[in-house]
Amino acid sequence: MKPLQIDMSIFQKFSFEKKPVGIKFLLNKPDGIERLDKSLTFCQMFKEAQDSRPFYATKENFACVGPMLLGMREADPIALSGQIGASDGIYQEARANRRIYQHVPRLDKETVRYVVFSPVDELSYNPDVLVVTTNPSQAEILLRAICYSTGRILTTKTTPAVICSWLFVYPYVSGESNYSITGLGFGMKARKVFPEGLILVSIPYDLLPMVVQNLQDMEWVLPAYSLAESKTMDFFKSASEGIRQEYLKG
Repeated sequence: MKPLQIDMSIFQKFSFEKKPVGIKFLLNKPDGIERLDKSLTFCQMFKEAQDSRPFYATKENFACVGPMLLGMREADPIALSGQIGASDGIYQEARANRRIYQHVPRLDKETVRYVVFSPVDELSYNPDVLVVTTNPSQAEILLRAICYSTGRILTTKTTPAVICSWLFVYPYVSGESNYSITGLGFGMKARKVFPEGLILVSIPYDLLPMVVQNLQDMEWVLPAYSLAESKTMDFFKSASEGIRQEYLKG
């Protein structure tokens, strides 16, 4: 793994209750990092990493559908047929559940054998995906940083089942950020991994340098946010008139 080349200290400014986690997908065993000593689901590993030393996991450590999503095991025909989601009551019939597997991101077979997790304050490598647990105010700043310098559109993609794929795999393979709210994903909700209402923001490696730079450059709390409600209309009117006057001068 290449050593970390981005200054991640800007994330300390948020004072997150739960630490951001950098995830790395590897074909070969990482040096200097210990293996996880238990079996967990993908979302549970993410939570585990927020308060632990860096660790890596292999297919033997993954419970649930993680190994299938990561290409570590052959896809389970029972899962792909939609039987499980229908029996759990997530979908009306198996035919509805099976449709999601035409879209759920999965890695090619045997291209990943190790997955590394590290809290951001102990991150020593360039992560493939940085996943951040936020409250709405923190998410507003972070999502604005994703589009601050480019105007890119913020979108979210997910399914009620296998939400882990959309949070951890999708940004890696697509190069697009993604976000979701805890309490929307079946497995994470059933296992009570997080309390409801937190916003999980996933940032792929190719956007991370831009996001860090934008966080350094932009104003975090915008002037309009600190105004009393009675003053907001005057604020917007004044700003609009100022821009209009500059336009008329030209």
